[in-house]
Amino acid sequence: MTRAFLTTAFFPPVCYFSVMKNHPQVYIEACESYQKQSYRTRCHIYATGGQEVLQVPVCHDNGMSVPISQVRIDYTSNWIHRHSLAIISAYRSSPFFEYYWDDISAILNSRPELLMDLNTRLLTLIADNLSLGTEILQTETFSKEVAGEDFRFSIHPKTKYLTTETSRIIANQTPYYQVFSAKHGFIPNLSILDLLFHEGPQAAEYL
Repeated sequence: MTRAFLTTAFFPPVCYFSVMKNHPQVYIEACESYQKQSYRTRCHIYATGGQEVLQVPVCHDNGMSVPISQVRIDYTSNWIHRHSLAIISAYRSSPFFEYYWDDISAILNSRPELLMDLNTRLLTLIADNLSLGTEILQTETFSKEVAGEDFRFSIHPKTKYLTTETSRIIANQTPYYQVFSAKHGFIPNLSILDLLFHEGPQAAEYL
């Protein structure tokens, strides 16, 4: 199918962008309720000690029963600074870090109020840098059944949620150069940042 459905995600994993690469039109689910411990607010990077989780804190308004499009980011702690230091430490020696980091950092430091806005701006920036040509839209209502391939619930940090299709996409990821691979080996399906900073323009071909 030419259309896929995905959740919003913070620096999504490589398999998320593989879906985008292979579907001319992608709908981001904007009408679901917030779900914790998912890629909606977290990403995995490759730090010197191995895989590291970065998580965006959100405000717990109304028990998080509001649509994901209305979830607000919590800026009471200086998480942007901590995240930036972690990303810089992990990737400053990667081949393409300096080429992309300033634009990414600018979006983080613009401090969007809504999680959906932050994620969408980062997603659009990276998709544009990779010249994916994917049309990114948002759903207007929530439906369990969608007219397209549904990846909303199967791209998840916990393997128990993976479907056969998403497991296949992850399994087919061939190793590429990673700064710390000599220490910990190749780690697949990390944040798109890992692929982008290591492969640069070739990241689109990898997808």
